[in-house]
Amino acid sequence: MKKVITVMMLAGILASCKTTKTNKTSESNHSKTTTMSKKETVGTFLGAVMQQNPEKMRELANTNYIQHNPFIPTGLEPFIQMLPILKENGTTAENIRMFQDGNYVFMHNIWRNAKPFGADEMVSFDIIRLDEKGKVAEHWDAMTPLIKETASGRTQTDGSTTLSDLDKTEANKALVTSFINDIPMGKNQHKIAEYISIEQYDQHNPQIKDGLNGLGEFFQYLSSQNIVFKYTKLHKVLGEGNFVLTVSEGELMGKKQVFYDLFRLKNGKIIEHWDVIQEIPTEGLANDNGMFNF
Repeated sequence: MKKVITVMMLAGILASCKTTKTNKTSESNHSKTTTMSKKETVGTFLGAVMQQNPEKMRELANTNYIQHNPFIPTGLEPFIQMLPILKENGTTAENIRMFQDGNYVFMHNIWRNAKPFGADEMVSFDIIRLDEKGKVAEHWDAMTPLIKETASGRTQTDGSTTLSDLDKTEANKALVTSFINDIPMGKNQHKIAEYISIEQYDQHNPQIKDGLNGLGEFFQYLSSQNIVFKYTKLHKVLGEGNFVLTVSEGELMGKKQVFYDLFRLKNGKIIEHWDVIQEIPTEGLANDNGMFNF
């Protein structure tokens, strides 16, 4: 069942994403493919998945498409062979945010009619790498149930979507890298106010209230319950302007987890945070690529 479930995790992304119109001739199709931006290529590819259009998928992706979702077989053709599951389940998804860092496109998505995943609605982060020819080459993701009632009153996906400060991308990535090392990984936790704004910190983790005080209350609760929550390795940092996504490995309640954290920054401070936490499976795996290996 998990193999079936997670095929749909990639396939449903960007059902609402705008796709680029294609011409009828193969020559004009090729021209359109080569002139599309990386974001347009990813949107068109995933739109083709939703429309069950293998021809378009083969046009836009490599045959040796590398899959890091642990329950989906690696390679494009095995993925295509599993497309009929989409129609059977009627699963759809909405793209909330899409950003690009070099050859990587990273996305924040909501899934609906997602009972096969374990809940009616789910939230995911997805990363797709394009190769030097602009073809879809590799995919990573993580997913968690959407929770209606949250500690902050915010949802797991609302908040700002406005991209800005493109000239500050590298500086923001560096700041978030230092934050992950100092705070979640515990190297210099006393520096937290150097990273997070004391004036505004909008929190979208459903268990944490807004502000530095909300974050402090959350960690105090974990300590009182003897709940181990720690990051052990930072695997990837991607950013575009005022948004930075990190992919980390860690532990929660004795189990290994993957942590996807999306941060919004302003004037050198973190002012908003979204995340997805997923347990790293060890059984029933469809590939041996791992959930990291960037």
